[in-house]
Amino acid sequence: MDDFQKRELHIVPPKRIESAAAFALTMLGIFLVILAVSSLKEFRFIGSGVTATNTITVSGTGEVFAVPDRATFSFTVMKTAKDVTTAQTDVNTKGNDIIAYLKSQGVDEKDIQTTDYSVNPHYEYSQSVCTNGYCPGRQTLTGYDVSETVTVKVKDPTKAGTLLSGIGSKGATNVSGLSFTVEDETALEAQARQEAIDDAREKAKELAKQLGVSLVRVVGFSENGRGGQIYYAKAMSADSGMGSAAAPAPEIATGQNKITSDVSVTYEIK
Repeated sequence: MDDFQKRELHIVPPKRIESAAAFALTMLGIFLVILAVSSLKEFRFIGSGVTATNTITVSGTGEVFAVPDRATFSFTVMKTAKDVTTAQTDVNTKGNDIIAYLKSQGVDEKDIQTTDYSVNPHYEYSQSVCTNGYCPGRQTLTGYDVSETVTVKVKDPTKAGTLLSGIGSKGATNVSGLSFTVEDETALEAQARQEAIDDAREKAKELAKQLGVSLVRVVGFSENGRGGQIYYAKAMSADSGMGSAAAPAPEIATGQNKITSDVSVTYEIK
């Protein structure tokens, strides 16, 4: 028998075949384990981004009341004169006197702001004798109107009545827009929101009980908060008897401010 025939008759030992098979099975097992672990990891996220289809939506309201700690109002000084200089001089003098008075009463300069200053021509309209149904008219420049409007913020609302009376006696033509506010409403808004959420949660629990379902999680939320003043003081105007003499200080009722939060909450149910 030659060497070629000896190589053809060479037989692989059974132990080597068993070792190779065992190795292949081991590698296959490892591959299957890795594949299973990967599948489990992916399974964790299945459905996490799926929109809930079974839901209920409830609304809630929360209200918080607070005594205002700020008062705001505006005053206007006006003058009509034949020339601009005369009108401006009168307005500027009265306006400066009022601002000086406000500062003397403890109002900070930063809380006094001029919101409008205007100069406009003043015309008078006259009508001539009508002829053949035509009535010609003519407007004539008679002078100029000058006005200044100033907005004032008062840190002590109890002083509002005294200040309104004082600026009226110093030449303010009109005082209006009196309102009361709370300087920092952040904490009050948060409190009102919490009450609204609690209200919505209780409604959701009761509704779920009536429907025979269970609440799973919150899937939607919206809020529409608003503030409202319960009591309003009457604003003084030129018809309130303002003149050169000081009028009795009006009794200003600050009342309470209401901070409201309206929420809408959507729950998934099962």
